[in-house]
Amino acid sequence: MKLAVRLAALGLTVVAGFALAADEDGDPAPPFRARTLSGETFNNESVKGKVVLFEFWTTWCQYCHQEEALIEQIDKEFSSKGVIVLAVDVAESKKTVKKYLEQHPRSCRIVLTEDTNLAAMYQANSYPIYVVIDRDGNIAAEQRGAGGERALRRMLARAGIRSEAPPDDN
Repeated sequence: MKLAVRLAALGLTVVAGFALAADEDGDPAPPFRARTLSGETFNNESVKGKVVLFEFWTTWCQYCHQEEALIEQIDKEFSSKGVIVLAVDVAESKKTVKKYLEQHPRSCRIVLTEDTNLAAMYQANSYPIYVVIDRDGNIAAEQRGAGGERALRRMLARAGIRSEAPPDDN
């Protein structure tokens, strides 16, 4: 009986998380600030006219690892179309992240939780989480959990970013 209650509570928590994410689509993105490991700074003003993809991840998240190559591909494919990818590592030390990046290099911009207010604003407590901000500064799409290439491309499409050859829906 206790197990059934726990599973039901877990299910409600997951559903509530998805409902929360869906309610935010279309709203203005809350004011943010972020500094990358390389020292670049970003905020709402600096990204006006750009599309931003926030990826909330951790070094220990297996689902995040599975989608790293996809995030790198998205970054390379769409950076010339005005897309900025900010990969926000949540709640890990700079030392831990740098050590991880030595083994798993990434070309997209890496942001640490200590250098941004993003993780708290988007309640990043499960990983990965993706948020797309459109050129007007509104939340175009949000997804909690790995969704694969089609899901990420659909999110970007909601912000007006389309790929040359969308993945086959078969």
